[in-house]
Amino acid sequence: MLTSELIEHILATVPNRTIGVLGDLFLDRYLDINPSLNEPSVETGLTAYQVVRVRAYPGAAGTVMNNLAALGVGRVVPITSIGDDGEGYELRQALRALPCVDQSAILTDASRRTPTYTKPMLGTEELNRLDIKNRARTPDAIQDDIVRRLHELWPTFDALLVLDQVSEEDCGVITSRVRTAVAELAAKEPSKFVLADSRERIGLFRNVCVKPNADECRKAVWIKPPKKLTRDDEAFAPLELAQLVSAPVFHTNGAKGIAFVPAGATEVVQVPAYPVSGPIDVCGAGDSCSAGISCAKVSGASHEQAAAFGNLIASITVQQIGVTGTAPPAAVRARWREVSA
Repeated sequence: MLTSELIEHILATVPNRTIGVLGDLFLDRYLDINPSLNEPSVETGLTAYQVVRVRAYPGAAGTVMNNLAALGVGRVVPITSIGDDGEGYELRQALRALPCVDQSAILTDASRRTPTYTKPMLGTEELNRLDIKNRARTPDAIQDDIVRRLHELWPTFDALLVLDQVSEEDCGVITSRVRTAVAELAAKEPSKFVLADSRERIGLFRNVCVKPNADECRKAVWIKPPKKLTRDDEAFAPLELAQLVSAPVFHTNGAKGIAFVPAGATEVVQVPAYPVSGPIDVCGAGDSCSAGISCAKVSGASHEQAAAFGNLIASITVQQIGVTGTAPPAAVRARWREVSA
């Protein structure tokens, strides 16, 4: 499905494209602890860990943006809401490291917290993560602003990625009202590529391509996984989901690659993954795949070719251990030479 010419075309095209990213933007904060500096707390007697470095990265929708930037996309525009707090300041600081990211549509609101995953690292061991999330319903005023910005910016986007990270319903950026706005815009302009990703509610999207993993897909169509899936069982869920959302499905399935279902299709198109040897780290692999798919689509590739390009990008990022990997053009070319030899 991929050729050297197509890959070069994608890499040459994306610097002239604008991709919108609508969804939950988190701060990923790492606290590097030096265990040799541990000291007892005078107040409690417990060990006081000594943090020697703090690392901050854009997470959730930020991971997708980081991958789009690495691939060379010319302009990335997030539409999201964060808090007016220290974590929000750190997040904006981290985003400034990505020159292609236009922060003008990031809403800051004092009534909300910036969602944050804080990961204490004791040497190479990750301790219990500390999460900051908004567990109250997203206020109407914020939803109004998100929908307004989406309508204003929609004509400027060559593609839109939708990231629904928050498990609690209507507590993040992608509320039911925002989903409806996306569905209405996509129905009016079906030629524009929109790809949605959601941990809990992938089956609630309409008129846009969706990218679930196996568990998300089964949950969306209310299939309980049997003890052993047959080939027909594996194909049934994405076919049902495509009917439900009225759009194509990119069903990611790890080492098996992507099961792609065209709109209205009765059969699944298997797009195989590229072989990877040695240790892997799947953290962020799905987001890098989404970035690859969208870059291929804004370059004129077919859905199947886009799935193959997404698989290629994911095969690069999973080999980057201990970090949320990216695939800059040089790495894409090197990996393609490796798998196409």
